[in-house]
Amino acid sequence: MRELLEIEAQHPDLVTVDSPSQRVGGKPLSEFSQVTHEVPMLSLDNAFDDSELDSFHKRAQDRIGGESIKQYCCEPKLDGLAVSLLYENGILVQAATRGDGTTGENITENVRTINAIPLKLRGDDWPARLEVRGEVFMPKAGFEKLNELARQKGEKVFVNPRNAAAGSLRQLDSRITASRPLSFYAYSVGVVQG
Repeated sequence: MRELLEIEAQHPDLVTVDSPSQRVGGKPLSEFSQVTHEVPMLSLDNAFDDSELDSFHKRAQDRIGGESIKQYCCEPKLDGLAVSLLYENGILVQAATRGDGTTGENITENVRTINAIPLKLRGDDWPARLEVRGEVFMPKAGFEKLNELARQKGEKVFVNPRNAAAGSLRQLDSRITASRPLSFYAYSVGVVQG
């Protein structure tokens, strides 16, 4: 990394938005700014037993006028923090938490440190504005390693991977976020323009 930084300092014209040097955290923030979601970010309901699943099925049928629902699509749930990634012409320009569904927190600097999230999308045929929605999470092995290091240092450990992921994203110092084993899973698209 040091060699890359030296080369980029000598040749600033070689610095690209997806360079590893652009992932490193900057100065700590004093607070997170607010972001209004153009398309609300809704949350999911959970069903933990057969009766809750039956209740969901009845509500779903009622909403579509009583027609019989013949098939569902189920996906595994990743327990992390829902985020919105806004790309302009394929370049990541903003990242935000779901917040209350209409307003979230700007976590762009922290998200830029997550290797699983591209700073620049491959190719060049992207809409002018593309919002990708997904989940930032901490894989179990990374969570266990993070907690083991905390124990060795006599620091507080995280209760579960979801709390670790959420706490890591909500750091005012993105260098802390960069040190955490976070990943990302995209699951939907919000705004698409141009």
